[in-house]
Amino acid sequence: MESTLPARRAAGLDPATALVTNSKPNASVDKRYKTPHTLDMESTAARRQKVDPEEISAGDRRDPEVRRRLSGPAVRAFFNVGAAWQLHAEEQRALLGWPPPSTFFKYKAGHVSALPYDMLMRISLVLGIYKDLHILYPEPDLANRWVRLPNSNPLFGGKPALALMTEGGIDGLYCVRRLLDGRRGGWN
Repeated sequence: MESTLPARRAAGLDPATALVTNSKPNASVDKRYKTPHTLDMESTAARRQKVDPEEISAGDRRDPEVRRRLSGPAVRAFFNVGAAWQLHAEEQRALLGWPPPSTFFKYKAGHVSALPYDMLMRISLVLGIYKDLHILYPEPDLANRWVRLPNSNPLFGGKPALALMTEGGIDGLYCVRRLLDGRRGGWN
């Protein structure tokens, strides 16, 4: 692979793209846009379109097949937020509605089947809170620390928002989400 990098540079192609392209046997580079393409891009795009929550009606969200398709991406996103917020395992379990430790660590290892509707709702609320914080506080460090900072809002009673989110159950998550949505101006 080392010998192909100078040739790629000479052809005006990005070396990083060359590394990506050389790692896939069925990949090619569109020289006009310098982007890697794979033979299965259409099927990948079709799969993403099926999982898009905007395309799923409210009634279908309780369907086990729909929940199964949403569960993997939802859990991965949840653990990414947990890492950004530096949550401990017990805090993450509390946000998810206290799944048994064995189930929680199974999810953390990436072994996810269809999550319960309640857990998907909790994850949706956490993701919305994360999104709101990053809109309200453009500095990522502050946005991620906010859940742990003492809060003078009467809703929190001087405690961090995370206390209400973990101790208040799904109602606590809804309260924090509504507060932040109100501060930023809506549910967009």
